[in-house]
Amino acid sequence: MSMIEVIKEVTIWLAWGGSGLGLLTVLAYLFNWGIKFRLTGTTIFTLLLSASCWAFEQSYTPPFNVEGYKYAPIVYDNGFDLVVAQASNDFPEEAIKPTLLQIAGNLKGGGRNGAQVKVRIRKIESDGNGISKPIVLGEIINDLKESKIIELPDRNYPPSEDLTNEVYFDENTSLETYE
Repeated sequence: MSMIEVIKEVTIWLAWGGSGLGLLTVLAYLFNWGIKFRLTGTTIFTLLLSASCWAFEQSYTPPFNVEGYKYAPIVYDNGFDLVVAQASNDFPEEAIKPTLLQIAGNLKGGGRNGAQVKVRIRKIESDGNGISKPIVLGEIINDLKESKIIELPDRNYPPSEDLTNEVYFDENTSLETYE
């Protein structure tokens, strides 16, 4: 059972439980039971939990997954238009594009205000004498305003006539899109 299914199920159970407790609370007030104030608090708390679960269910978006992705930690994010991930020295070349797509697909708008966010993967190569230089393995642009990912041509090859390959995505995008 997925997380969203569990949340939906819990929301329903809490709503029914809160309704049942509400009826019991009304009876407690009508018959002047000593437990009426405890039932009032329990009823309100149960209905509050149900409302919170419903709100979470409405706002939850599952993470964007791409087959072939390999973990690369984000080492720099300026919060607006640049995100850089660090690849290990043995990072496979076939994992570069899926990793870029997954990182770009999981970016949230937040304070980016519809920016075109450049997502890069780099590795650090040592030049000797304690000096190292970053090598950019790949780059992709996530246009948050248009909800599309723009793939840039590989830097190792001469540019073709079609400089970009746009990939549109939304919450219904499946993994088959990127295979």
